[in-house]
Amino acid sequence: MLSLAPNCRYFLYRHPTDIRKSFDGLSGLIQNELAQNPLSGDVFIFLNKRRTHIKLLCFEGDGFALYYKRLERGTYELPGFNGDKGAAISLSQLQLILGGISLRNIKYRPRYQQENASGVRK
Repeated sequence: MLSLAPNCRYFLYRHPTDIRKSFDGLSGLIQNELAQNPLSGDVFIFLNKRRTHIKLLCFEGDGFALYYKRLERGTYELPGFNGDKGAAISLSQLQLILGGISLRNIKYRPRYQQENASGVRK
């Protein structure tokens, strides 16, 4: 079961993805394009060109889990990007994307965020 936990890291791949890719093809994109380890337990998010299909890939210790959703109407909205190939997003941003909520009008209030040992905010 693909679990979405606040302590996981979420990486959104910026470029349109051939949604026919499965475990191995998406793992190749993670390694070659994002320079990440697909076995890390992080969740990697891919969208097609029209942004009507989304795939989430995660390694769960004993194998890969893949979540795939096709919208019957509408599109997924992407957050703004600073990087070239992908960006780390929060669980709340992913939930907004999956829920069809516009990210442009969201106003975040300041909250305390604890940093882990590597200096990355949780």
